[in-house]
Amino acid sequence: MNREIMEKILQKIKQYHRIIITRHVRADGDAVGSTKGLYTILKLSFPEKEIYLLNEDTSEYLEFLGEESEPISDEKYADALCIVLDTGNAERISNKKFSLCKELIKIDHHLDHNPYGDISWVESHRSSVCEMVTAFYAEFANELKIDKEAATYLYAGMVTDSGRFRFSSTSGETLRLAGLLLDQGIDTDVLFANLYLKEFDMLKFEAYVYDKMCITENGVAYIYVDRAMQEQFNLSQEDASAAVSYMDSIKGCLCWLAFIDTPGEEKVIRVRLRSRFVTVNPIAENHHGGGHACASGATVYSEEEMMQLIAEADARVKEYKQTHEGWL
Repeated sequence: MNREIMEKILQKIKQYHRIIITRHVRADGDAVGSTKGLYTILKLSFPEKEIYLLNEDTSEYLEFLGEESEPISDEKYADALCIVLDTGNAERISNKKFSLCKELIKIDHHLDHNPYGDISWVESHRSSVCEMVTAFYAEFANELKIDKEAATYLYAGMVTDSGRFRFSSTSGETLRLAGLLLDQGIDTDVLFANLYLKEFDMLKFEAYVYDKMCITENGVAYIYVDRAMQEQFNLSQEDASAAVSYMDSIKGCLCWLAFIDTPGEEKVIRVRLRSRFVTVNPIAENHHGGGHACASGATVYSEEEMMQLIAEADARVKEYKQTHEGWL
């Protein structure tokens, strides 16, 4: 824990009257949970300040967590502090007006390949940025306030980004901080129902994925969710991307990939890469992406490039199996 940087961040928050909070495009649970959690903590702790949560896109999957702030005029950015959470590079910041702000703080848990910000707090070993925000609150609990609402946001992001505390990034500190949030009275029954219950049509799509998915010789499972499949099951981009999680429990498969066609005339295929034991972010970096060691994203622009990425993943899994034991 880098207390010196945390102290600098707190002092900047105290210094500014107007604070704008944002995160990455195509937000996941950690991005939404960390921004809404920090927003609520700052609103509770500094009611005299203007605090805004401003993004240019929304997440259908996480709509149950509530709305964000209404847009503000460009003039209000000029003397504001911007805090960007869970965003590895500036190109993926959802609020494109971030550069209008007077100063910028980056809080993130991705590998810091693309540094930005006047203050940067990056801890890549953390399970989530929600864990970092919770640690920030805990470090200055004598000055900051939290409530059930803020705790629910942070716990939602911590649960989703840690794979319900199954991923190797989960530490004893992760669980201690999760316990601090649970002590605020979170209704986990309601939260988990919103996060994990599925419409029947999505269950039919899941069954279809199992029927159509492929597995390479060395243990890479993959599915191509083309536009026809998206139309057949009336899938949003978020729904289609969920296909990657359906393939995570196949014995012998150490890597699983979902390729998602995106709308538009140009051929653009989003890629979700997930793995067990095997490091896959270098593959993502070869294809216009990046991320965590075992959870990354990329983009390919043809089915030929898609097959090339699959071949790279297969070769990496083959090498891992030949040089390691105990991978089941």
